[in-house]
Amino acid sequence: MPELPEVETVCRGLNQLTLNCKIQGGEVLLERTLAYPVSAQEFLEGIKGCAIARWQRRGKYLLGEFSQNSGWLGVHLRMTGQLLWTQQDRSLQKHTRIRLFFPDNRELRFVDTRTFGKVWWVTPQREPEEIITGLQKLGVEPFSPACTPEYLAEKLQKRQRTMKTLLLDQGVVAGLGNIYADEVLFKSGIRPDAIASTLTFNQIQRLHRNIIEVLQTAIDKGGTTFSDFLNPLGVNGNYGGIAWVYGRTGEPCRTCKTPIERIKLAGRSTHYCPQCQN
Repeated sequence: MPELPEVETVCRGLNQLTLNCKIQGGEVLLERTLAYPVSAQEFLEGIKGCAIARWQRRGKYLLGEFSQNSGWLGVHLRMTGQLLWTQQDRSLQKHTRIRLFFPDNRELRFVDTRTFGKVWWVTPQREPEEIITGLQKLGVEPFSPACTPEYLAEKLQKRQRTMKTLLLDQGVVAGLGNIYADEVLFKSGIRPDAIASTLTFNQIQRLHRNIIEVLQTAIDKGGTTFSDFLNPLGVNGNYGGIAWVYGRTGEPCRTCKTPIERIKLAGRSTHYCPQCQN
């Protein structure tokens, strides 16, 4: 599933490519991709003639704000979603779900193999949180001033959950997922199955610092492509080539050469170094 660095990469790409271009029309090829409104006709009529003034990211959500207070376009890529900026006459990818047409023969395609991704049109005079209710449950953004070691300490105290599952909780830190939770815990020297309430404040400070550093490095690399992720121009992310532990089961730790191990925590594959994270 695309995580914060991948969604941020898409957001930045869309801000470079799609701003101030009026939507001339579109096509909904799979209606269940629409979360709101559920009617393809209502969705297409509502966004026709609108131009996106800016894109922003909230957790793993993409929010395109239309100019002149004409609403918002919301997207969640889920597991396999892609937003691709392409020519209208280019052959459709097999799993194209929604097409939005722009001037100069351009279009924005939502491609999604597993069909878990969702798209919303937030009608004018409504706030995105009213329609995209998942936004209401998100915790702080990692790069925001509100994400401090003290905030993390408050969230960890008295929690009997493992650190891996806690970092995956979008109500704690928005945008972290399976890949970067593993990376952050490795860089912090914390076992993924450590109980949250047992961490010292020094460990929490290290955790806070590495959340920011790992995510920024991944953004700089354009995210991670292990299966489906592409940026809007169809380019892979490059973080996977420098990952510390994720996807490296049995390979030597980049620090101590101990083989990286993989375990299951809360049903998720979890990678760690038994020597560096003890």
